[in-house]
Amino acid sequence: MTTTRFAPSPTGYIHIGNLRAALFNWMIARKAGGTFILRLDDTDPERSKQIYADAIQEDLEWLGLTWDRIEKQSDRLDRYAEAAEELRGKGRLYEAFETPTELDLKRKKQLNMGRPPVYDRAALALSDEEKARLRAERSGHWRFLLDIERIEWTDGILGDLSIDAGSVSDPVLIRGDGQVLYTFASSVDDIDMGVTDIVRGSDHVTNTATQIQIMQALGGTPPNFAHHSLLTGPQGEALSKRLGTLALRDLRAAGIEPMAILSLMARLGSSDPVELRTSHQELLDGFELSNFGSAPTKFDAEDLKPLTARAVAAMPFEAVRDEIAALGVPDDLAPRFWQVVRENVETRADMAGWWSMFRDGAAPELAGEDRDFVAEAFALLPPPPYDDTTWGSWTTAVKEKTGRKGKALFMPLRLAVTGRTRGPEMAEVMPLLQKAPAL
Repeated sequence: MTTTRFAPSPTGYIHIGNLRAALFNWMIARKAGGTFILRLDDTDPERSKQIYADAIQEDLEWLGLTWDRIEKQSDRLDRYAEAAEELRGKGRLYEAFETPTELDLKRKKQLNMGRPPVYDRAALALSDEEKARLRAERSGHWRFLLDIERIEWTDGILGDLSIDAGSVSDPVLIRGDGQVLYTFASSVDDIDMGVTDIVRGSDHVTNTATQIQIMQALGGTPPNFAHHSLLTGPQGEALSKRLGTLALRDLRAAGIEPMAILSLMARLGSSDPVELRTSHQELLDGFELSNFGSAPTKFDAEDLKPLTARAVAAMPFEAVRDEIAALGVPDDLAPRFWQVVRENVETRADMAGWWSMFRDGAAPELAGEDRDFVAEAFALLPPPPYDDTTWGSWTTAVKEKTGRKGKALFMPLRLAVTGRTRGPEMAEVMPLLQKAPAL
């Protein structure tokens, strides 16, 4: 059975960058009728917070990316200790004692000599006495001993990949303070949980190479890997500097609709055009991982606004009934109100401004001669209630009285009644007015 996972660290909010991994893995599982696991990578006790764990779940639920089960790595520390012992027994995990400063000096020395800054495995030459002496001074960390060979796999997006293990440092799997690192915990989990497919960012390609060897050393079969391109800003700039404003909860607070985000992110970076989808099934029907490319992908949050406007316009009245009622729109007017404003809002929150205008009237700035014209026109308008014929009969009367016609007639009246130069058909606006417009 196809099994995928999304494994965020609860050290911050989900942003638009790491949403892609969640969405791709969710779509692969759902399209295959498989299992999607939400796995919280919370082995860092200092940075992991419950508030972020809760927020990750809220944001995914808001998008409709529901999971079949949830796992917490902090519940599996005994399993990682057991797997570490297995690797030690196979001679694949060794203790090293260099401090960050010492490692930095080694790297600089290698770079000055024109060599790749790869860990030199000096720890393997330590005697038992030297290890005991170093342990008395500091905590040792544990490195995985890579087999020096070419690590090869066929990537679901990038195609055939090959990395020389000799060009990569033996990865640290367990820190000196005992904290199990992502590279190790994730490998153990992916084997134990039967994960068959993993999509993640292309910045993980080197991790993948080392994790393939870790999984094999533990007797597991590596899953199918695919690495999507990284997002940049609209001008190709690094997105990392702007991610603070691109958290999903910030986009939600700005009124961006879930299907606008999903429609864009499910196609961005692929050969398929971005089109608004109205259901998750539509997203799945058009999803093909092989259609995505390796080139950096430009993301512009502004692209979410027209998609949101279209998503809102496509909503049936039932989807917004409660929000409209909360504005105070009378039940008998509510369906008509929605029909009139749905094509004229960017977000659902914009409905409030329209109802305020229908209820209380507008207070536009009018030029001198238009002000006199509007005053004359308002004198010809009877008090409400109005109907579908009111606008036509009123403007005809105003035209006969003032001689104005065309734009000079209609534009000042639209602005005077609604406070806006654009909007719904005025014949549809008039029946919703709760009081006669006035200057």
